[in-house]
Amino acid sequence: MQKTTTMNKKKYCHFCHNNVDFIDFKDTQTIQRFTSSYAKIVPKKRSGVCSAHQRKLETAIKRARFMALLPYTK
Repeated sequence: MQKTTTMNKKKYCHFCHNNVDFIDFKDTQTIQRFTSSYAKIVPKKRSGVCSAHQRKLETAIKRARFMALLPYTK
């Protein structure tokens, strides 16, 4: 039995691919891509973001929540 092509798809870091050094907490459109439907932070295994950018992303999401740009829960 063959696997489907979606299972073999390689994930890549969105921020490394686009040469982003600083993740701005005011850029809510980009940050919302990495939150679930319940406004939880998506793990790096599911999002495909590298470890360094996952830590920066986590800090940016937490800052955006504190500044009321993103909700804590839905």
